[in-house]
Amino acid sequence: MNKYIMVIDDSPTIRVSVEMALKQLGLSIKQAENGQDALDKISQIKAEGSEIAICISDINMPVMNGIEFIAEFRKVDKFTPVVVLTTEAEKDIIQKGKEAGASGWIIKPFQAEDLLNVVKRFVK
Repeated sequence: MNKYIMVIDDSPTIRVSVEMALKQLGLSIKQAENGQDALDKISQIKAEGSEIAICISDINMPVMNGIEFIAEFRKVDKFTPVVVLTTEAEKDIIQKGKEAGASGWIIKPFQAEDLLNVVKRFVK
């Protein structure tokens, strides 16, 4: 069974940067450009008998933003960690993210090593 890291961001540059930073973990990485795209791909992955190890999601995206994604994802998966990777540092937005079910919060721009350390804490 494969375990995937789901990277959700509307910026292709950020998705590639995150993928490069996390490649050394040895997990497969799937990219999604918004929350709805991620939910669709997660359904596909689970239907194939694989698992999501962690989701890394931006907040500000078209179609379905990160807070909406987390809330919808939590309806079907209560335990998989969701780490937010965003430029948003305002307390009220962080609080909304936590209420939706975010497991952690990283502010962009990020250092690859910091991201790696956070993901390692959540993925055993």
